[in-house]
Amino acid sequence: MIIIGVDFHPEFQQIASMDTATGEFQEKRLAHPAEAEKFYRSLVGQKVRMGMEASGHARWFERLVAELQFELRIGDAAEIRSKRVRKQKTDRQDAQLILRLLLEDRFPHIWVPSWENRDLRQLLWHRHRMVQARTRIMNQLQAVALNEGLRCKKKLWRERGRQQLESFRLAPWATRRRRDLLELVDRLTPTIAELSHAIEQEVEKCPAAQRLRTHPGVGSLTALAFVLIIGEVNRFRCGKQVASYLGLVPLEESSGNRRRLGHITKQGSSMMRFLLVEAAQVTVRSLPEWRSKYLHLVLRRGRKIAKVAMARRLAVHLFWMMRKEWNYQQLKKFGSHAGEPGNRHGVQ
Repeated sequence: MIIIGVDFHPEFQQIASMDTATGEFQEKRLAHPAEAEKFYRSLVGQKVRMGMEASGHARWFERLVAELQFELRIGDAAEIRSKRVRKQKTDRQDAQLILRLLLEDRFPHIWVPSWENRDLRQLLWHRHRMVQARTRIMNQLQAVALNEGLRCKKKLWRERGRQQLESFRLAPWATRRRRDLLELVDRLTPTIAELSHAIEQEVEKCPAAQRLRTHPGVGSLTALAFVLIIGEVNRFRCGKQVASYLGLVPLEESSGNRRRLGHITKQGSSMMRFLLVEAAQVTVRSLPEWRSKYLHLVLRRGRKIAKVAMARRLAVHLFWMMRKEWNYQQLKKFGSHAGEPGNRHGVQ
């Protein structure tokens, strides 16, 4: 078997390889994409195991390796970094470190989503970015209206509000800006509606997302995003691990008797955190027990921390619904009630 440690960069990769049969060791620097593709195609027919750090710019390389039917392990970059003992850091040393971890069977490989999962994530991200773009444009139009003395918030986007906005006599370039912004809103709105419909169709194909959607406050977008981003739910042992994976736990720097907590880590998907916070606010308005808990936290810790706490609570609920294959009614009947009044030994 040939084992290869890859230090991947956008324009090139540094590799360190070992043939376990002969003991032959070699190092190379391969330019992307032609030189790298030529080298790996020359290994076709041999058993190859490769390792590299997680990277956001290696999709083409992962497709090439899958086509050649080589084994590729993706590693946790932070954990790999923690195993480096030398103060010097070079591309050669990084590739050698990855190779050594592979040879010693200590490589910290992580779960990698399937190609179908990644493509559906692109659908969610595309809609998310389109909504953000439309929101920025609408905020600019709200500013135009406010400058002309019109303050009607959401009513500005109704027929009468838009007529009022278009009726203002503005300076030439201000008129041009208003017209262009309105045209952008008109173009983005049907695109967002089309993407939302596509998400609804994907949810109909996904029983797990349909179960999550039964939770108050959770819509199709949040349900599908949670299923895709969590992936294989059994890789998490408890809700705390899910909260940590999504970046909803505080930074901690503790030593001895001293314990210091900071802001949330914000690791993981920023879109998922945004959706959980938004969905949790709907849940707070829908369920009296959630509203009571939220208001109590607002008084003690402030509104921002309370929102994050409710988002974390929702994430834990969705995790157990996904893991146990429960709908919301089953979660209420059999699920955890930690921190809530009632029978401490569960449902009798």
